Amino acid sequence: MGRRIHFVVDPQGWCCMGLIIFVWLYNTIFIPKVILFPHYEEGHISVVAILCYYFCSLFCIASLLRASVADPGKLPENPKIPITEREYWELCNKCNMMRPKRSHHCSRCGHCVRRMDHHCPWINNCVGEDNHWLFLQLCFYTQILSSYTLILDFCHYYYFLPLKKENWDVFVFRHELALLRISAFMGLIILGGISGLFYTQLMGIFTDTTSIEKMSNCCEDISRPRKPWQQTFSEVFGTRWKILWFIPFRQRQPLRVPYHFANHV
Repeated sequence: MGRRIHFVVDPQGWCCMGLIIFVWLYNTIFIPKVILFPHYEEGHISVVAILCYYFCSLFCIASLLRASVADPGKLPENPKIPITEREYWELCNKCNMMRPKRSHHCSRCGHCVRRMDHHCPWINNCVGEDNHWLFLQLCFYTQILSSYTLILDFCHYYYFLPLKKENWDVFVFRHELALLRISAFMGLIILGGISGLFYTQLMGIFTDTTSIEKMSNCCEDISRPRKPWQQTFSEVFGTRWKILWFIPFRQRQPLRVPYHFANHV
């Protein structure tokens, strides 16, 4: 589960994802060239600052690419339903296929997804049971990278000592101010948008509800048992080892969830 490559043919999604990759490439190329490397050569910052920036950049693009091609939990055409779990399955009124409760039919992708949260054009994929953890990592590392970039932009003008030698190429030297203003503008826009999205995602995990369930107002069943937040996060990330929640270079192993905890859509 979660290991199949999932590719969505959607030009709008390609444009949105291409914009995100452009912003990532812009900051990954110009920020080290304009700020990190020159100040490191003159002893204003340590190599740790450069390594941390590239680690954040690597984790950000890794989570983006994996979330975009990972199978979100697409149901097969003829799913095998265990006899003991048949009462927890229902018929989809759009594709006429049996699906587990809490699944949803994505009209853009054209199939049902287990525990679907929403369809995200920025990753050109659904956010479901098998790639929700990668989407959370993407939001987390995007916030860190954007914040780090804004701090570097600020420190370059108001904190770091002026550079004594100008050994950049002509283009970068002549357009330094414009390049950093573009970087700061993109950082502010992305940080503001991702922060709100990340907050709603965290609240959804804490309350064990998806975005679709919140919009449909179907989660008011007070008799449903509430799970502790450690359990809900472990189910999303597929492991109880909290350190692994931050690593995108692994395979998710789904945890067995008792069906009496399940919410119904």
